[in-house]
Amino acid sequence: MYVSQRTRAILHGTLGLALMLICWEIIGTYKLAGYTWPSLTDVVTFATEPTRLGLFSRAISATIQAVVLGYVIGAAVGFISGAIITLVPAVKTSTDSTAAVINAIPPIALGPLLIVLLGYSAAPVALAALHVFFIIYVATVAGFQSATQTHRDVFQALGASKGTVFYRLFVPAAVPNITTGLRMAAPSAMIGAILGEWFGAPRGLGVLIVSAMQNFQIQLLWSAVLFASILSLSLFAFFGLVERLATEKFKD
Repeated sequence: MYVSQRTRAILHGTLGLALMLICWEIIGTYKLAGYTWPSLTDVVTFATEPTRLGLFSRAISATIQAVVLGYVIGAAVGFISGAIITLVPAVKTSTDSTAAVINAIPPIALGPLLIVLLGYSAAPVALAALHVFFIIYVATVAGFQSATQTHRDVFQALGASKGTVFYRLFVPAAVPNITTGLRMAAPSAMIGAILGEWFGAPRGLGVLIVSAMQNFQIQLLWSAVLFASILSLSLFAFFGLVERLATEKFKD
């Protein structure tokens, strides 16, 4: 019986996730890693307690807002920067250097600076945007450069303007790369937002994680991490679907 490559990938991913969850349950149940590793059942029971749903819902809502806003800002700036150096190649070297320097700075070092400049509430959004920016920038530049020279020559022979070439040739050629970048950037946005929340945001999953660590609340810590992982995987899966649809539509 023939099984498509996509179906096999889904089956393998599901099997891997199930195996990880089973191992988590076994390690926690039999205390193979000590008392700081609770079982999955205990964590789910703790996280779904009616008395704690309000706490987690507020934290999840705050983190999602920071992730979405940071993701949109980072993706927009990354795409615009990639478009600029495509239309104005003279600025490519300086833009590449600036993007590389920003990406090379550890987020832990950027956090305090962003708090001073933007405030506690904006730090998660800013860090999420920075995490997304570089990925989208690289994907966009690579996508625009994937337009073949033959196609460029055809547009030039037809007398197309620079704007027409960009819109009709470069953008469609870049869509598969950009959607791949969007998929890869989704977990990075979550990481950036949570790191930003560590530095004193009023609420969010990152705040719960820090509070749980400081007060040795093991169940709370694992519950917050579980929710963060679910959100990150959901975003990754959604943009994976977007990537597949875009690749099918704009493939050569």
